[in-house]
Amino acid sequence: EGGKYPNIIVELLSKSTAEVDRGLKKALYQDVFRCPEYFWFDPETLELCGFRLIGGEYAALKGNEQGQLWSEQLGLLLGVYEGKLRYFTAEGALVLTPEEAAETERQEKERLAAKLRELGVDPDNV
Repeated sequence: EGGKYPNIIVELLSKSTAEVDRGLKKALYQDVFRCPEYFWFDPETLELCGFRLIGGEYAALKGNEQGQLWSEQLGLLLGVYEGKLRYFTAEGALVLTPEEAAETERQEKERLAAKLRELGVDPDNV
């Protein structure tokens, strides 16, 4: 937007694009876009790689014990969870999707309503 390149690019690889993503696009993002961070993820093999622009060249990021990669741009870890690329907090907690957060909230409300009923209180009249 406005002629500004992104600060982070995450590519989802496929058999038909993997070679270009790992070579030509990586060079383009490094040399032309000067994008501070570049990640790729292969949903079939679960390969996750990340790079940070240092001194004009991409340096490969090293994963933590869980294989998660730190993104300075996002302030989050990128990692694989249940076969999908997901975000994690600096402490390693999974960042919920909006759908997961809504389901968690619904379950908590149901649990609290059940507890109120146990105590003889109708949760609909509180």
